[in-house]
Amino acid sequence: MLKFTKQQVVAEYLPASVAPQSMDDFSFAPSNIALCKYWGKRDAELNLPINSSLSVSLAHLGSKTRILLADGGQDEVLLNGELLAPDNSFATKVIAFIDMFRRGADHPVRVETENNIPTAAGLASSASGFAALMQAVDQFYGLQLDLSLQSAFARMGSGSASRSLFNGFVEWQMGQREDGMDSIAAPLAAEWPDLRIGLIKVSTAQKPVDSRSGMNRTVATAHLYQSWPMQAAADLSRLHTAIESRDFELLGQTAEQNALSMHATMIASWPPLLYWQADSVTAMHKIWQLRADGLGLYFTMDAGPNLKVLFSAADEAAVCEQFPDMQVIAPFGRQ
Repeated sequence: MLKFTKQQVVAEYLPASVAPQSMDDFSFAPSNIALCKYWGKRDAELNLPINSSLSVSLAHLGSKTRILLADGGQDEVLLNGELLAPDNSFATKVIAFIDMFRRGADHPVRVETENNIPTAAGLASSASGFAALMQAVDQFYGLQLDLSLQSAFARMGSGSASRSLFNGFVEWQMGQREDGMDSIAAPLAAEWPDLRIGLIKVSTAQKPVDSRSGMNRTVATAHLYQSWPMQAAADLSRLHTAIESRDFELLGQTAEQNALSMHATMIASWPPLLYWQADSVTAMHKIWQLRADGLGLYFTMDAGPNLKVLFSAADEAAVCEQFPDMQVIAPFGRQ
């Protein structure tokens, strides 16, 4: 039985009524790549995680959103300029999120959102999408919520969206409260100008099993999952040490092992859940061989077939020579 619903929690922090106004500008939120993954929930309704996690943003890659008052008599959701059918799964999630803030008022909205990363391909488009939507809701209704509240509410749309309200390194605390209002993300003060992230896009097709369904299957059926929270806690501590000391080897080793451990729990699920494709495995072996040959690079993967490669600015030319189609991101700007 649910202890709290999203609507109950959100209502505690909203005014008695809201006055919508159309937005001129788009709100933007970056996508993020988790170095210590979020995988598993203690409360599915509120998207409360079993473990804390840590990510790094992808700078200019992400989502932008604005909300307008609709001219017609029903809500509209546009994704990358395309009007979605009312029963489209993305559209229904977006409108359900906005409904938490409407306070019962009857004002159809037009939501325009654009991604400059592929949607539902394991590149965290839902994280940036719901973070941008939360910012747009805050502006559209003039709520002026502080970022910790926005992080908590964005998490209800997509767990990782709690981290996409911020740039740089971001930690999402799992929290302990039943209403989840201490399960929020906050940026780390540390920066790492030499850090580079390369995106190896094996496939940009929509995943056959979405992350939420995959997570539920893993928790319910994989005995290996029992060790995951302990692993995640240890990895989180190591990542903090690596970031504070700018120990790239420790950062890369920890992120890669964390990702492979998460995927191991998926593979141990039933039916087996394997997001990798043949080209994913080929890229892994190539990275391992290059590292054995002395090139400093590591990878991480979310719930999808694409790899994100971690390396230093000094090795950028050498890494790009090996992966010429790879897109390179400088999370903290180029020197």
